[in-house]
Amino acid sequence: MTTEPTPRRRASAHRLSVNRSAEPLVEQMAYDADRLGCAVSTGAAGERLIDAGASVPGSLEAGRLLTEICMGGLGDVAIEAGGRLRYHPFQLSVRTSQPVIACLGSQYAGWQLTSEDGGGYFSMGSGPARALAGKETVLDDIAYADRCGQAFLVLETGSPPPEELVRRIAGDCGVAPSDLTILYAPTQSLAGSVQIVGRVVEVALHKAHVLHFDMTRIVSGLGSAPLPPPHPDFVTAMGRTNDAVIYGGRILLHVTGPASDARDLAEALPSRNSKDYGTPFADIFRAYEGDFYKIDPNLFSPAEVAVVALETGETFRAGGIAESLVDASFG
Repeated sequence: MTTEPTPRRRASAHRLSVNRSAEPLVEQMAYDADRLGCAVSTGAAGERLIDAGASVPGSLEAGRLLTEICMGGLGDVAIEAGGRLRYHPFQLSVRTSQPVIACLGSQYAGWQLTSEDGGGYFSMGSGPARALAGKETVLDDIAYADRCGQAFLVLETGSPPPEELVRRIAGDCGVAPSDLTILYAPTQSLAGSVQIVGRVVEVALHKAHVLHFDMTRIVSGLGSAPLPPPHPDFVTAMGRTNDAVIYGGRILLHVTGPASDARDLAEALPSRNSKDYGTPFADIFRAYEGDFYKIDPNLFSPAEVAVVALETGETFRAGGIAESLVDASFG
């Protein structure tokens, strides 16, 4: 890759507010909670809680909305028929004309949230609230920060945070707890599985960032991945959602700059570049005894990549769908 990393600088408030853009989607989800199989309640600190699949059934539509909320209202998500896999023809499609802000400024699960209360709590925060708290270097790298009187946080978990942590989250976001909404769904749920697979473009953006591609040159992102069947076992459910992207995900990026950089990016992005490629994710996870840090980070990428160099009109392709591995994972 011949491009230089995006210069580090302190992020300032951007004219695009991911929290403000996500607010109508959150309100729709709260208003339609019964229809969506969700539950709305008020937590101990006064925060609003939207359970999309922990103690309620949730739904695929709840997961679709949850994915759009994760993207700060800057992405369009659809559940469609017509995927390329024979036994798994339904897919999640994602598109955004603000890929860097939507994916790295909002959707990326990079905010580590921990508390010792109640026997200990851990979750990785994603969604618009991250851009208010500004706790991650990736937000400085893309020079993005948000300013809004409402904060919306998405958690991949089966339980909401304890009161002490909620108050800390609200404080970090600069809002009162009553102005904080926490939406959550576990990996094993319908909504949880959808919002994880909905990161198919985000994982490509994150890998491009790790590769030091100039993020200001990525102007559009589209992707799709097959919908996995949920599973009550956490490791199996996690494996299926990861395999949907690693072995079944496809993305298309439009970039500016030299065509050679677009070609290099396309060749570097696919998951097949990983030394751990070729085995269902749950088996990889068990082989490493549940230690995520032992898994080759190059694995967390879409299976098939296309990058369009806007200056020349050339399209560079790499990778490919591994249908047999998707079938082995999904059952």
